[in-house]
Amino acid sequence: MNDVVFSKPVHLKLGSTERQVASSWEALECLRDQWPEWSRGRSYRAAYRICRDALDGWRGSQEARKAFLKAAHRAGLIASHR
Repeated sequence: MNDVVFSKPVHLKLGSTERQVASSWEALECLRDQWPEWSRGRSYRAAYRICRDALDGWRGSQEARKAFLKAAHRAGLIASHR
């Protein structure tokens, strides 16, 4: 498995901290360890699956970033100043 770097990082607001997610590996870490339980629905599961697929070479970085960004929007986690 090789990490797949995003073309542009995704900036998240997680509680009182901010996090920059710049790759599929970082996205999976964030989804697994920092994602709110209440927001683990369909877009969360799709982002997790697509980021895993990207690490396995089945999907590209653009598709992984797009899925992660969609899940973050749905969860209300996008940092507002970015």
